[in-house]
Amino acid sequence: MSSTVDDLTVNYEDEGLLVVKQTGKEVLTKGAWATIMYRYNNLNKSSGEYGKDMYTIRRYQKRQGAYIPKSKFNISSSDQAKKIISALEGWINEDQGS
Repeated sequence: MSSTVDDLTVNYEDEGLLVVKQTGKEVLTKGAWATIMYRYNNLNKSSGEYGKDMYTIRRYQKRQGAYIPKSKFNISSSDQAKKIISALEGWINEDQGS
């Protein structure tokens, strides 16, 4: 378990092989509840190559000095990520205009 937000990662090894490689991390919130957005790639074991960029948003709760994963949302494609960005920008622009 990680005791700081900086130690949290989505890197994952299986039998000494890095099968999920984190390539980006953005801490959105810190504290008793932390929200982190990650960019990562999955390893294709047959080809030995890492796949396309993927994205996930994870929520962690700090309990007894360690962050515990509580929820996650995987963004399935760059197209879906662009739609999320567009929707958020539209809402933010609406809020700023009123």
